[in-house]
Amino acid sequence: MEALFETSLECPYCGETVSVLVERSPGSQAYYEDCSVCCKPMAIVVSVDDDGSAQVSARSEDDA
Repeated sequence: MEALFETSLECPYCGETVSVLVERSPGSQAYYEDCSVCCKPMAIVVSVDDDGSAQVSARSEDDA
């Protein structure tokens, strides 16, 4: 299994679909990444199960 994978998310500010690289380590992680379209900071939340399946979401800085 690869350590990083690419996924697409909708920016909570501009609504555009953007790609982000996410680490596939089991557990939860949260970090900020600027939208590649509007440059506003998105709060990226990642939850990876022991089997490697991941749930990824993006929220605005105010909603984080």
